[in-house]
Amino acid sequence: MKSLLCLALAGAATSAGAQPQSGNPRMAVVEVQTAASQPAATGAADRFSGAARITTPFSAPTPGRAGGGTVAFEAAARTAWHTHPLGQTLIVAQGVGLVQQQGQPARVMRVGDVVSIPAQVRHWHGAGPGGAMVHVAIAEKQDGQSVTWQELVSDGDYQAAWQAAGLQQAAATQPPTRHYPGADTLNAKQQAIPLIAAFAASSDMAQLDAALRQGLDAGLSISESQEVLVQLYAYVGFPKSLNALTQLMKVLEARQQQGIQDAAGAAPSAAVATGEDLVAVGRRNQTEISGGPVQAPVMAFAPVINQFLQAHLFGDIFERDNLDWQSRELATVGALAATVGAEAQLRSHMLASMRVGLRASQLQELIQLLAASGQTASAERAQVALSQALATKGKP
Repeated sequence: MKSLLCLALAGAATSAGAQPQSGNPRMAVVEVQTAASQPAATGAADRFSGAARITTPFSAPTPGRAGGGTVAFEAAARTAWHTHPLGQTLIVAQGVGLVQQQGQPARVMRVGDVVSIPAQVRHWHGAGPGGAMVHVAIAEKQDGQSVTWQELVSDGDYQAAWQAAGLQQAAATQPPTRHYPGADTLNAKQQAIPLIAAFAASSDMAQLDAALRQGLDAGLSISESQEVLVQLYAYVGFPKSLNALTQLMKVLEARQQQGIQDAAGAAPSAAVATGEDLVAVGRRNQTEISGGPVQAPVMAFAPVINQFLQAHLFGDIFERDNLDWQSRELATVGALAATVGAEAQLRSHMLASMRVGLRASQLQELIQLLAASGQTASAERAQVALSQALATKGKP
């Protein structure tokens, strides 16, 4: 990962485009590397303060020495102090950022600005305090050395820099406090959601049909029912989600023929963010639901999976407010309980359910509902997961 960071910020050249050896000539060709084929990495904690993501790393073929990548900084994220043997060029693609040379005031950089950093000049750069910033970084390598990393920029020095530069902190740097309804038991709509999810995950269409009817009779809107099943694809896959949505269509058609008019429900109240703003929103949601930043070894091993989790699951999906977070967690727990081999994730989502306001008594009721519906193995897995979650949490 660190080598990727060096490439992205310092322009380390590799042998990927080396000239062919004598006697084996090869015609030079233009190469297009698609964005989807490029690796991504998260900025290392000893080189970045705050969250930074590095994508589209590149290096020029020999004899060229230029290389670099695209670096996306969340609000207030920045590099450590560092130098480059042959200097560096930054091109700002999104947002507002700061760059500071040692001994000089910080300079503001905006979309389209080109920043030239001389060789061996000690400096740092990153996002302003009010939002994300993305730049392309280009540099060259000399004698195998592309960058010399130094100490992190302190919070105090960063604050002094942006204040002196005249930037403003975001009006709402903290997400609004969420208020979750408190109850000891599940209401009728909530009782149906984990059953719908469990039967969708286990592909039991007959039981799913009954659970969908139960939910609609209890007051679930069409929009809410759709959203439960759409969300499930992130946990149990597109085929099961699509099959369940098809079953919902059949149920609604049959109810219409019976003269039952189910409430359409509300669409999401606002458009979901895009780009780096979406990643920031998703990371915020993920952190709240998970109880802290997610830093599991598997995320370091394959950083792109956390990128997808943050941008899509916790961004695109969890930002849709036509289904509240308690309902989303009830659906997730039901689906994971019905999925063999997902015990670790089930335990995590038992904890997540309590973080969004569900009580242990309600989760115990969920387990009883699974057992009563014939999902004995699912109920047993859920019981173990809840017991482990409560032991971790330290209180009922």
